Amino acid sequence: MLGERPRLAQLAEQEWDLIVVGGGITGAGVMLEAARQGHRVLLLEQRDFAWGTSSRSSKMVHGGLRYIAQGDVRLTRDSLRERERLLRDVPGLVERTTYLFPLRKGVFPGRWPMTLVLGVYDFLAGIRDHRFVGRAELLRRVPALNDQGLTGAMSYTDALTDDCRLVIRALLEGSRLGGQALNYAKVGQLHREGGITQVQVADEVAGDSVTLSAPVVINATGAWADVLAGGDKRVRPLRGSHLFVDPERLPVSDCLTVMHPRDDRPVFVFPWEGVTCIGTTDLDHGDHLDSEARASGAEVDYLLELINSQFPSVSLSRADVLSTMAGVRPVIASGHGKDPSKERRDHAVWSRDGVVTVSGGKLTTFRLIALHALAAAGLLDARDARRARRSNAPLFQPFSEAPEAVDHFLHAAQDDEALLSWIVRNEAVVHLDDLLLRRTRLGLLRRDGGASLVPRLRELTAAHLGWPSALWEQEWQRYLALREHAYGVPPSPSDVAAA
Repeated sequence: MLGERPRLAQLAEQEWDLIVVGGGITGAGVMLEAARQGHRVLLLEQRDFAWGTSSRSSKMVHGGLRYIAQGDVRLTRDSLRERERLLRDVPGLVERTTYLFPLRKGVFPGRWPMTLVLGVYDFLAGIRDHRFVGRAELLRRVPALNDQGLTGAMSYTDALTDDCRLVIRALLEGSRLGGQALNYAKVGQLHREGGITQVQVADEVAGDSVTLSAPVVINATGAWADVLAGGDKRVRPLRGSHLFVDPERLPVSDCLTVMHPRDDRPVFVFPWEGVTCIGTTDLDHGDHLDSEARASGAEVDYLLELINSQFPSVSLSRADVLSTMAGVRPVIASGHGKDPSKERRDHAVWSRDGVVTVSGGKLTTFRLIALHALAAAGLLDARDARRARRSNAPLFQPFSEAPEAVDHFLHAAQDDEALLSWIVRNEAVVHLDDLLLRRTRLGLLRRDGGASLVPRLRELTAAHLGWPSALWEQEWQRYLALREHAYGVPPSPSDVAAA
C-alpha cells in the first residue's frame, strides 16, 4: 500500500535499479511496468500523486477520432486496443460510454463522412457499435439541444474514467509488486558519474534531504520535463479547462461532442461523477508551472458561450457552476507555431546525460508509453518489449483487502465510511486537498466544497493520520483557500474591466 510513508533515510539505504521522477499517469505506469519486470523501482513526486495533468484531464479513455483525420492511424489503433484492455481490467473505473456527435444540415462533417470514419474506428477497436440516430430520437435523449438544422447524430462508444483514481490504482499495483512511491519529495540536482546517477531529494513533509542513486533515472514529469532534462525545449504546455455543473441545470446521460460557434472547436459535455462536465479549452499556458493551474475568466466565458448556443433554453450562468478545473497538457511541440488544437498528441522519449525523458502522449496509452521508456532506458530488451506490448495479461489484480468501490468512481464516497477510512489509511494522504480534490472528488462535486463533511473528515484524519485540532484547522483553511483560488469560478474579464 501507499499509506505508510517511508523516510528518505530508509530509501537511501536501499539499492535501486530505477528511480522514476514524476507521479502522474506516465510515471505511475513506468513504476508499475518496471516492478512487473522485477526491477527495484522508486517513484518520487514533488507534489501529490496526479497533482498536475493526471487529475485534471478530460477523463476520457479513448482512441481519438481526430487522430484518424490527422492520418495517425497507429496512435488511434494503439489507443483503442488499450481502451478495450482497461475496460476489461477495471470495469468500475473505466466505463464504456455512449458518445453522440450531432449533425446539422450543411455543416461538415455530415452523416456519410462520419459513418466512414467510425467504421474505421470500430474496426481498429475490434468492435462494431456505431450507428446513425435520427432527429426525433436525438431530441428525446437530449431535449434541450438546439434543434436548428439538426438532422440527427452519429452514435458510438468510448470510455470515461476518473484519471486520478487510475493513477492511484497503478501506484497501488506497482507497490503490491514491490515498487515504492513517495509524494511531496522534490528532486533537485542530478549528477552522473561512473554509470550511476546521484539524485538529490528533499522531503517536503519531514523536512530532511538525502542523495539517492540508481544506474537509471526516468524523467516522467510531464509539462516539467524540459526542466529536469537539462534545458531541452521540447514540451509545449497547453492548458485545458473544464466546468462542473449541477446536472439538474444541464442534464445529459451521454457524452455529446458539440462544436463551438466561435471557432468550430469540438467541446465535450458529459456526465461524470454525478455532475455534468463541460470542456475543454486548448491554449498555451503562460503561467509558471509550479503555480496551481486555474481556469481564466475568458475560458469560463468561452465554455458558457458554447452551452448557451447549443442548449439555448438552459441559459447557464456562472451561478450554476459548482467548480472549475484546469490542467496543463505536456504536448510535444512541432516547432511550427501550430494552433494548439492541431498539435499531435504522440509521446516522445529522449536521453541526455544518463536521464531518459518521456513526455507527451495520452492517458489511454500510459502502459505502452511506459514500456517504450523502459526499453529506451535499457531495462527491457527488444524481444521482451514486444512481448509486453502484445501481452493480454490483466493489468491489475483484484484487491481482496480493500473495499470493492476502490476500483470504481467515487462520487458517493461520503456515504461509505469504510471506503473513506481505507483511502485515508492506504493512499498516502498528506494534505486535506489530497483527499478532497484527488483521492475523492468531493471538493469539486459539492457546492459547499465538502463543508458539510467536516465532522466526519475531522474524525477520520484524527484517527488514521493523527491530526490534532490545530493541524485540522490549518489544513481546512489551506484547502478552502486553494479551492477558491484554483477551482473556483473567476469573474468575466468584462466584469473586471467594468469594475
